[in-house]
Amino acid sequence: MPTLLENYALGCWMPGTGEQQELYDASTGEIVAIANGEGLDYAAMFDYARRTGNKALRKMTFHERGRMLKALAFHLDSKKEDFYTLSYRSGATRADSWIDIEGGIGNLFANASLRRKFPDKPFYVESDPIALSKGGNFIGHHLLVPKEGVAVHINAYNFPIWGMLEKIAVNLLAGMPAIVKPAVPTAYLTEAVVREIIASKILPEGALQLVCGSGEGILDHVTYQDVVTFTGSAETGRKLRAHPRIIQEAVPFTMEADSLNAAVLGPDAVLGTAEFDLFIKEVRREMTAKTGQKCTAIRRIVVPENLVEDVQIALGKALAQTTIGHPLAAGVRMGALAGRAQVQRLREQVQRLAQHTPIVYGDLDQVAVTGGDCQVGAFVSPIVMLNPEPFRFMDTHEVEAFGPVATLMPYHDVDEAIALANLGKGSLVCSVATNDPAVAQEFVLGAATHHGRILVLNEEMAKESTGHGSPLPLLIHGGPGRAGGGQEMGGIRGVEHFMQRVAIQGSPSMITAITDVYQPKAKQVERDKHPFQHYFEELEIGQTYTTHRHTVTEADITNFAQVSGDNFYAHVDATSLEGTLFTGRVAHGYYILSKAAGMFVDPRKGPVLLNYGLDECRFTKPVYPGTTIGVQLTVKEKIGQEKRDETDVAKGIVRWLVTVTDETDETVAVATILTMVKKKNQD
Repeated sequence: MPTLLENYALGCWMPGTGEQQELYDASTGEIVAIANGEGLDYAAMFDYARRTGNKALRKMTFHERGRMLKALAFHLDSKKEDFYTLSYRSGATRADSWIDIEGGIGNLFANASLRRKFPDKPFYVESDPIALSKGGNFIGHHLLVPKEGVAVHINAYNFPIWGMLEKIAVNLLAGMPAIVKPAVPTAYLTEAVVREIIASKILPEGALQLVCGSGEGILDHVTYQDVVTFTGSAETGRKLRAHPRIIQEAVPFTMEADSLNAAVLGPDAVLGTAEFDLFIKEVRREMTAKTGQKCTAIRRIVVPENLVEDVQIALGKALAQTTIGHPLAAGVRMGALAGRAQVQRLREQVQRLAQHTPIVYGDLDQVAVTGGDCQVGAFVSPIVMLNPEPFRFMDTHEVEAFGPVATLMPYHDVDEAIALANLGKGSLVCSVATNDPAVAQEFVLGAATHHGRILVLNEEMAKESTGHGSPLPLLIHGGPGRAGGGQEMGGIRGVEHFMQRVAIQGSPSMITAITDVYQPKAKQVERDKHPFQHYFEELEIGQTYTTHRHTVTEADITNFAQVSGDNFYAHVDATSLEGTLFTGRVAHGYYILSKAAGMFVDPRKGPVLLNYGLDECRFTKPVYPGTTIGVQLTVKEKIGQEKRDETDVAKGIVRWLVTVTDETDETVAVATILTMVKKKNQD
């Protein structure tokens, strides 16, 4: 009996009240589930998310949100076999489902790890302060805080799990709740995952709601504090972007649309080279993975004109080895499209393309199926078309057949290859197979304006490459023009999309108080004991230690040269300074930094566990023999660390501003060093 899908709204599961929609098994045509997302009170859902989910998430720090994602990833990973069982109903093979299921869970893990790039605070201080006055007492900074609204995710049918998880991982890390509206044909998979998420009780209430239906009217309630993301066809995306509410409220809208991605064979990658073989393998994989139902799939195969026949033959042989059929049948490498409606749409698109670009491999009307019936299942043959005049027959660059379909076309030189790739009017990704660095550079620089990501494929990286069609959590996923003009994921860049950037202006002391990051010239605090004798919790931002002073001698310079082996002429040979910036032997910059460390370090055993590293260092003025230097050590920022296990020591990282000045009070060196400091509270 088909499953009746429910919506998760206002903290509970509920059925819809409108017309029911039947969802089918892509291979057998059987009814899998019934969806009904009508009759929901979207205004109440938005209000609930803002008052409950947003409020809870905004109070959490990045580290707390990241650990929440990590716990969720582990929970879903423990349930993944249940998702695989259900995923076969969508026509996906085990390998296809791996992309959707474990790719989505992998996004949770990746974004959980990204928490370490952020402070253990609910907000994020961006980059460096900006001086706004000559005296330095008026500065500016940029601060990012979570928006006070809801992330609305409208997803496509091809990746019902990955499409949701890759989006919510980012908005949850940023501190915003989400309302997810998956495409109806495969919504049963999204619903199954959301049920596990809600049952785990890992997310705060109101952080996630689900709509299993058309979602008609959902955008009528968005405000300028919300964010809308869309994945699907460019045509639908343009309609949503033009929604009156989106325009009226200036709602951030990011679109990741299906695009006519190209794969280019470099002129050096001739038959017999590793790059030629890799190219054929990549094209075949991208045509057949998920039965070509990937927004990143290769739609245009751009090859040197003298290699068209070689590529056509090699690709035909590779595709002929692809067994098509029911995902559970032995040996099947390519499953079905998501449903019969997709088959009909694909036929229409291929027939339009075939008017000028004939089919040279595959058949729209015949396909050998293992363990299934093409009369009831959504099975299709891989189709390769040939466009002999790609600058004349333009449908190739305008019509996308969303399935295992790609068009082969020739180019004369690299300039033509770039022009053909760019005729897609904006793509999510393209790839170029070449072992020639000059070709790679020319192509990348020429095609970069029209693409969101470019893969350069050669033998050196092939074994570790994730491939043409794999978006990665720490790289942007999006593209200009037809691809939607937006970007998803992208590490910190993706998180920032769900946050409000505000420029703050004020005195260094006030900006320090707001950001919890010490700003130069802010008020400093000196305590009764050396800062290295304070536990992590006891240290305060702006706490400063001023050292004794030391006069640099020629012996210091000579001794450091001998110890370090740094015999650069400016340090050791006063006769070679004519025409240089120096008026005499100059102290090594690293001697100044080393001497500064010797001056500010407290030799006694205390809470400081170790020197963790050096973030920034600048030598701003030459130091000659006879110069007297002093050091100020100031607590710049504190970053708590989580314990790896119960036996680990509770600790945090302290970033210290080290300022070295001479007898005239001018800065000669400045650095940011890091120490690992034990916490007083070991619970």
